[in-house]
Parts: sequence; C-alpha cells; structure tokens
Amino acid sequence: MAYKIIASQCSGCSACEPECPNVAIREKNGVFIIDPKKCTECIGHQDEPQCVAVCPVDNTVVVDNAFPRYQA
Repeated sequence: MAYKIIASQCSGCSACEPECPNVAIREKNGVFIIDPKKCTECIGHQDEPQCVAVCPVDNTVVVDNAFPRYQA
C-alpha cells in the first residue's frame, strides 16, 4: 500500500522529501504529499519506508488503504 501524509499533522519540515528514492513526495501549499502512483513503500531500496522513519511527528505518515500493496 502506498503511504500518505496527514496534512493537518504535517509540520512542513521537508525531512521526508529528499529521503524518498522514488521522488514520490512533493510540497503543496506548505505541506507535503505522497503520489501513491510513485510510492513503492521503499521496497527494494530500504528495510522500512524512509518517509515514516524520518518524520518528526508521530503517526503523520501512514498507510493509505485506498491503494493496493506495491508489487515489485
């Protein structure tokens, strides 16, 4: 499943954007969003999603159940 950033919790710190190996994260109106079509959950790149690992606000980057699990 792709990940999503809960906009109301995003501090706009930009820590996640450079960590994404798929360039799936971008800034929009002061908060960051994840393009679910580009998100691979960092499978094949890292052991855990880097956006989750670097986000300073707990439970801001969460699984987006609206999208199926990434298939490598």
